[in-house]
Amino acid sequence: MPTDATDDLWNDLLGCLDLTAVDGLAFEGRSQRLDHRRLFGGQLLAQFARAASRSLTGKELKSLHTQFLREGRTGEPVRYEAEVARQGRTFASVRLTARQGHGVIAVAHASLHAWEDGPDRQTVDPPAALPGPERRADLGLLPWESRAASDLDTEKAESPVHELWTRVPGAPRALAPALLAYATDLTPIGTALRPLAGVTQADAGKVFASAVTSHTVWFHRPFDNGQWLLLRQHSPLAAHGRCFGRGDVLTGTGQLVASFAQEALLRFA
Repeated sequence: MPTDATDDLWNDLLGCLDLTAVDGLAFEGRSQRLDHRRLFGGQLLAQFARAASRSLTGKELKSLHTQFLREGRTGEPVRYEAEVARQGRTFASVRLTARQGHGVIAVAHASLHAWEDGPDRQTVDPPAALPGPERRADLGLLPWESRAASDLDTEKAESPVHELWTRVPGAPRALAPALLAYATDLTPIGTALRPLAGVTQADAGKVFASAVTSHTVWFHRPFDNGQWLLLRQHSPLAAHGRCFGRGDVLTGTGQLVASFAQEALLRFA
């Protein structure tokens, strides 16, 4: 993607995250200016994250559990209605509903937490070295540099694993959870397709139909934009017209900062 197009997509995404308070705990966000038939789910994840964070002060987003109920319409803003279900001294919960003119398109439950000191332990394999610039991965909807040691789309049958390195441009830390949530929605279905010889994401709408039904992101530690992050993902299951995938997000030094999981429709003709 040319630099000017990437810049346009980046500025467009930032504009989508600048939610407008409309009344009470309701916010409105414009939709990305994409030539797509339906809204990209990552946009909804990112805007849900911003709406949850805007609903409360003094706490950070801990997890975001989203269900996609019907297709969102491009070119139409999304209204986010928030309800604080619980607010304690350190934990809080927010229920969120996303609406457009044709009804509710998605619902989410967000958990927030005031970061605390305590035991700090993790058990996770360290990341391999960052691939060189020759392994740049163009994912279209990601308006920043990404690299991968192996191709996501392959005509051969490959293992259902994929490691994507991505570096969000410098932006306020308050936007970090939303921008990461956006990125986690792009590659789980492609990872699930890797064991199928002769089938890639380019076959969507022709050989198979796909749509994300639910997506969860857990935020374990605070992190900044501007650093390389590894999205290490694995799809252990595709069955009964659905696929499932999960992943971890690590810094270049191996610190586990987030995890995610996704279920999607995967129906073959």
